[in-house]
Amino acid sequence: MEGHLTDGLVEVGANGRERYYDSRGYGRPRGEGVDLDPVEAAHLLYRGDLGAVDGADLGGFLADNDGIVAPFLVYKDLRERGFYASPAREGWVEEPAGTDFVVHPRGDGPWDATVEHRVRVVGERASVSLASLGDVVLAVVDEESELTYLETGRPDVEGSNVPQGLPTVEGDLLGDRVLCWTPPASLYERHFYGQPLDREDDAVQLSLLEAAYLAEHGALSVDGGTSAITSRGRSAEGDRFGLRYTVYRALRERGVVPKTGFKFGADFRTYETVEHVDDLGHSELLVRVLPADVERSPRDIALDVRLAHGVRKRMLFALVADDTVRWLSVGRLTP
Repeated sequence: MEGHLTDGLVEVGANGRERYYDSRGYGRPRGEGVDLDPVEAAHLLYRGDLGAVDGADLGGFLADNDGIVAPFLVYKDLRERGFYASPAREGWVEEPAGTDFVVHPRGDGPWDATVEHRVRVVGERASVSLASLGDVVLAVVDEESELTYLETGRPDVEGSNVPQGLPTVEGDLLGDRVLCWTPPASLYERHFYGQPLDREDDAVQLSLLEAAYLAEHGALSVDGGTSAITSRGRSAEGDRFGLRYTVYRALRERGVVPKTGFKFGADFRTYETVEHVDDLGHSELLVRVLPADVERSPRDIALDVRLAHGVRKRMLFALVADDTVRWLSVGRLTP
């Protein structure tokens, strides 16, 4: 059978519906015929189940429509994994914006109107707005045509470390940290603020983020108060201090304890439960703080995900706009 490209769709006439849609979930019915998305037509050409499109074989068709090469590779992979996948066209699937394919659960097809994944196809050199993610799977096509699937979500970030009953302490603002010489033991041991200056000493050193949060809540007294701490923070790292403090505060107020993630190349590592530092478990999340309007390459996103996976943690991006934080989780997915 041969198809004809008309108004962005490949039309196949008589018996097209039975042969392609009813039996194998390609396209959408048009009477006894079928309308195919160009990616579907390319896959049928690849399989030898469609003779030509306006006389062109697969090579000629892709040459004339080279913008579908990457989506074709993803569609081919999904089909080979046993999934029905519907191109995200208006009228074909619900909420097609920002999506290239809707993948149906195994055993379901386009006639079931079910959704397992919404997939967006990107090349490894593309720029991706992180704010546009959260309900899609990124299918990244690299320069050697290998595929990486990255699942994105908008998680609830919560822990059991409710910020109440904080001990009060005095400290000295010294450089880019605060030293508390005689703090209550619970400051570090149960609330997990700061690090001991020495194993044989009671003194605790606080980061500027920790100090700013404690001062804001009336638990830390330093010369100049909160403004002196935040001023020192801005001098140390510019606008990033404000972004990171917004996220630090949001995590603490959700009962999650953030500590530096420097060793892992991130802004924070986090703990959902801290009863005593002697019984401290592994941190669960790595958090990277970014402006809400940031764009990143799939390569950079994949690097963060690989890093988190390598140290048995989940990757979380904290996207900040004014005083609002939007959480974005990203992880590897094998469909």
